[in-house]
Amino acid sequence: MTRAVGRPAAEAVAAGPPASAPPPAPAPTSAAARTGTAVVTPVATSGPPSGPGRDRAVTVGIATAMVAKGIGLAAPLVITPACFRYLGDQRYGLWMAITALTGMAWFADLGLGNGLLTRLGQLADDPRQQAREISGAFATLGVVAVLLLAALAVVTPVVPWVDLFAVRDPAVAAQTTTMVLICFGAFAVNIPLSVIQRIQYARGQMVQSNAWQSAGALAALAVVLVAIAADWGPLVVVGGAVLAVPVTNLLNTVTYFWSADPAGRPGPRLVHRATVVGLLRLGLQFFALTTMSSIALNVDNPLVANVLGLTVAAHYAVVGKLFGVLWIFVGLVGMTVWPVNGAALARGEVAWVRRNTRRMMVLYGVIVGAVGLLLVGYGHRLIELWVGQVDRSTIRLPVLVGLAGWSLLVAVTSPLILVQNSIGLLRPQFVGWASFLVLATGLKVWGLRQFGLAGLPAAACAGYLLTMVPAALVGYRRALARCGPS
Repeated sequence: MTRAVGRPAAEAVAAGPPASAPPPAPAPTSAAARTGTAVVTPVATSGPPSGPGRDRAVTVGIATAMVAKGIGLAAPLVITPACFRYLGDQRYGLWMAITALTGMAWFADLGLGNGLLTRLGQLADDPRQQAREISGAFATLGVVAVLLLAALAVVTPVVPWVDLFAVRDPAVAAQTTTMVLICFGAFAVNIPLSVIQRIQYARGQMVQSNAWQSAGALAALAVVLVAIAADWGPLVVVGGAVLAVPVTNLLNTVTYFWSADPAGRPGPRLVHRATVVGLLRLGLQFFALTTMSSIALNVDNPLVANVLGLTVAAHYAVVGKLFGVLWIFVGLVGMTVWPVNGAALARGEVAWVRRNTRRMMVLYGVIVGAVGLLLVGYGHRLIELWVGQVDRSTIRLPVLVGLAGWSLLVAVTSPLILVQNSIGLLRPQFVGWASFLVLATGLKVWGLRQFGLAGLPAAACAGYLLTMVPAALVGYRRALARCGPS
């Protein structure tokens, strides 16, 4: 999908030629021709592997991504009890509130991360143009980071943060502004630094990227535990937690390009206006599409609260987080396959993309379907172990069945959408998500009023089948037709 759902998630360039245009002849430089860039003689292959090694690279990439994500999820769980005890409820609550605000600013990269992932996949055999795209992305996001830091320096002293977060403890109130600066500053600095992850994924170096991401999570864990043990103070603990990832990304970036082929290194002289404009145009398309899909996928809780009340909405939110594990898996696999599809289509290897897409649909179907069945059978018990007693009269079996079916439906169509993302073919998804947002929202309200909570996932499935499934199929066929013979 366009986003990593739930982040999905989970998840390219200006859209290519219109659907009626004849497909370009498959050739190593076809990606450059489609994106309007100069054709140069490749110095070295700077993308995912082709041939027999490609399937193995995808498998290893998915496996290491799941390990890295597991470490990334486990590290906060390990340090949470220690942080809560050391910081106290007021200071820890303040930290979490600030973190939530930075999470709302996911759009700060203007969609350039997804745009760069697509561009680099299409330019797998053109390292020089890849270097121009990377230079443009770093320059643009660097400007964004500087502007955010400048705005932060101007705004922070005049905003009443203590009143905004209702801080009552005088000691915590004295540190509130500094904590805001640390957390938002780390977020802003990480915007350009996080580009290295997309670069490594686009170049088929998923193992290295996942290793560095794991290192960032482990570094945060180590710094926080050491700071608490040494009693270095609350601000050091918070700073260590939020700055570990940007510092790791910085080390990854420096190490990666220091050892890279000089032809593929970014630099100020490679920042060209046309490249930046093209990347921005595509990134903003992804931004708009991600925003639309995010609204469509996250409107459920407000609807439940409005129709059935806040108590029911709270129970539904807990169940939604349980099924959110499935969406994390879909997003992880999608990030791995996305650039590989783009490189294969740039080389005209349509048969492999078609075969791999079918394989991904089966993989998603088997894993998401099996885990969904487990959640249907043991969901109530898991929720009770996790958060305590659950109102089984509210979260009935049809609700769990509906959520499992909804997760499966979104998962098996995700590979079709990934193929479109890999070449920047976004128009069918715009139509599909816009139609889904309008139709499904109406169906959900009707379903909630007629059938209670069970009507919500059922309405989502019906709306998705009528809108996004046809759009995914149409876009998938257009993408394959554009890049080679049927």
